[in-house]
Amino acid sequence: MFGAVRDLMQPPAGMAFDFSQPAGEPALAPHDGIAWRVFANPVSLFVGGVTAVLLELAEPSVRSGVWDHSSFQRDPGTRLRRTGAAAMMTVYGPRSQAEKMIAHVVRMHGRVKGSTPDGVAYHANDPRLLDWVQATASFGFTEAYHRYVRSLSAVDKDRAFAEAEPAARLYGATGAPRSWKEWEAMLADTAPGLEGSTILADFMRIMAGAPIVPAPLRPLQRLLVRAAVEITPEPVRSLPQLRGRGLRVGEAALVRALARGAMLVPLGDTPQSQAARRVAR
Repeated sequence: MFGAVRDLMQPPAGMAFDFSQPAGEPALAPHDGIAWRVFANPVSLFVGGVTAVLLELAEPSVRSGVWDHSSFQRDPGTRLRRTGAAAMMTVYGPRSQAEKMIAHVVRMHGRVKGSTPDGVAYHANDPRLLDWVQATASFGFTEAYHRYVRSLSAVDKDRAFAEAEPAARLYGATGAPRSWKEWEAMLADTAPGLEGSTILADFMRIMAGAPIVPAPLRPLQRLLVRAAVEITPEPVRSLPQLRGRGLRVGEAALVRALARGAMLVPLGDTPQSQAARRVAR
């Protein structure tokens, strides 16, 4: 199981990168910070990523941009690997390479525009939408680690958001929350506009049945999706497409066992271990 989830964080063809080079170059996120710990756990990373997407798909403009201009419906496994590779570069990659990658994403986002079914124009580089995407990612990964791996203090949660700010600004998310309190304020402000949709239902169906992990592990895949729903905040968790789709009795303990077990199992030469060698030289 650990290997299968870890493999989701491995880059797809054409995106492989040696995080151990160049010697001594720092990352955007501090090597002794919270993000380096959070992103090292493949189980909570998968859970937190799904939570972030659930929150993004509840926002109408973000939902249209993601669904209309993404390969997720056709090839969810590759899409997840691309997203995971970008996240690893943002946290562990040498600063110069992370900046180059983010600039490339920003240019690609410049071509992503359209209208929601209600006729509202959107643009992927709209700072308001970028702020929400960055905020939901920071929340998802941090909360998944806190709930299923190891409890984080209020100070640690604030640090997780603060550590994401350099990358968020490079993406153009200049108003992304820098603390847990700012995240809660953004969620409260955004909540009236969050809504359910057939796309949200489609996402849940895809995540339940897509061949993201080997077939024998598909029940665990669905378990981790339920774990993501479980930590999704209101009002999104109570949307019709998610209501009752969280963890069942006793399953939280199983998810915690899986996530904590991932900390004990050798995962090979991961981006974190490569990056640790780089910054130590």
